[in-house]
Amino acid sequence: MREMGRRSESAEHPFKAMPTDEGGACLSSAPALSWATLWGKPTILIERAGQRDLVTAACPVALGLGLRPGMAATHARALVTDLEVRDAEPEADRAWLDRLALHAVSHWTPTACPSGEDGLWLDLSGTTHLFGGEARFCRRLLRFLERLGFTASIATAGTPGAAHALARYGGETITLLPPGAEAQAIADLPLAALRLEPEALASAARFDLERIADLYPMPRAPLAKRLGLATVRRLDQARGLVAEPIIPVVPFEAPHAERRLLEPIGTAEAITQVIADLIDDLVIQLRERGLGLRAAHLTCLVVDGSEQHVAIGTSRATREPKHLKRMLGMRIERIDPGLGIEAMTLTAPRVEELEAQTLEAGLGASGRPPDIAPLVDQLAARIEPDAPFRLSSQESDVPERAVRRVEALAKPSGWPAWKRPVRMLRRPELLSHVVALLPDHPPRRFTWRGTAYRVMAGDGPERIHGEWWRTSQELWAVRDYFRVEAEGGERFWLFRRGDGVDEQTGNLSWYMHGMFG
Repeated sequence: MREMGRRSESAEHPFKAMPTDEGGACLSSAPALSWATLWGKPTILIERAGQRDLVTAACPVALGLGLRPGMAATHARALVTDLEVRDAEPEADRAWLDRLALHAVSHWTPTACPSGEDGLWLDLSGTTHLFGGEARFCRRLLRFLERLGFTASIATAGTPGAAHALARYGGETITLLPPGAEAQAIADLPLAALRLEPEALASAARFDLERIADLYPMPRAPLAKRLGLATVRRLDQARGLVAEPIIPVVPFEAPHAERRLLEPIGTAEAITQVIADLIDDLVIQLRERGLGLRAAHLTCLVVDGSEQHVAIGTSRATREPKHLKRMLGMRIERIDPGLGIEAMTLTAPRVEELEAQTLEAGLGASGRPPDIAPLVDQLAARIEPDAPFRLSSQESDVPERAVRRVEALAKPSGWPAWKRPVRMLRRPELLSHVVALLPDHPPRRFTWRGTAYRVMAGDGPERIHGEWWRTSQELWAVRDYFRVEAEGGERFWLFRRGDGVDEQTGNLSWYMHGMFG
């Protein structure tokens, strides 16, 4: 229909299904691109090595024409006339790998680090179930890299060496190796898959050793003499005979200060002086990074090799040296110097941003309340582990779940309008010898903790249903709460399990849950 120069046309559905991250077929039938269409013409990257330019990487089109990494650039130009040559950027490549490793640490697994110049090591122990298993995680990872413009091959194995070899020389996009099959899986791969040095590969070529399986029957002593001890270590690491730990990248380096002493110290005065120096060094780092300390950990290395540990926490981010020295000074009595302390380290594992705050125009005369954070910290140090806290409400209809502990200086959220007792028991306690009329009357008599009570007045019921989304046992659960006053003036908060009509709602037992006043 045409109207006022406009034409109504059918549009795509706004909630059209998107392609999945599992390598499935895309809904749209877009034509596949060939390597020649993608790259245009053969492309290589070169890097200066001494007096020559060597090829460091080649596109698939160039690889198909016989160009290989390590080849001289002049030789490559002689073989292919219309060759596009670009300078390699190894620093940019390493920066990309570092960014991918940091992304992996924050999204996939806490243990990840670059492996060489073109790969990543990921320790997937205990994490793949979060993504639906190893196979699904690998497919999602390939789609993620594809969106970034990368192609990749993935191998999972019981050892980093076997995974490294299968990912680069296995020939498959995804390789999932069962535990214990590393030696058999890498047997037919070339020796370069073991990450050997060029000298070791040259020596292996002289002895006509080409595959990893050729090294299996050789005795250790002749193998180490011919190819070096590093070859024996790489072979054992790939087969799982020697551990090869993965050193993960650290997304955040905690501020720390260290002092190594010329002579061991053991007196309280000397320890106090070293702690003061450590705090001064740590405060400088915090100021440069705009951070405030929330927790500090002091480690004292004793001469006999043992360690003494002391930790403090603050209720609010701070970098006030005087306050921190006072806090750690209160913990010196917990340090056993033994034969003497030869080194001390102070680390801030928990920090927060702490920037300058704008003061009001009153220049101190505006009646601003005093900061009680130092007082709370000192009280917490004295009564530890029962540190000061504040109660706050949280969204829950069940009374014992509606209250939670928060930090002493945290701002509590609003309280419900329903009347609640001043003291609430940690767990409701069962009442006995209860006399009550069903279904909506408070009890007349009950016994609690061996004492019989006679109720003079009561109010209720306040009905609270169970949170069925937590457990199936609370699907039909019902509590009827009553506020009652006993003959002696005590006021209690009681509830009955069940509504008095349907058996599924409860067994009609009575419980004490709190006291008023």
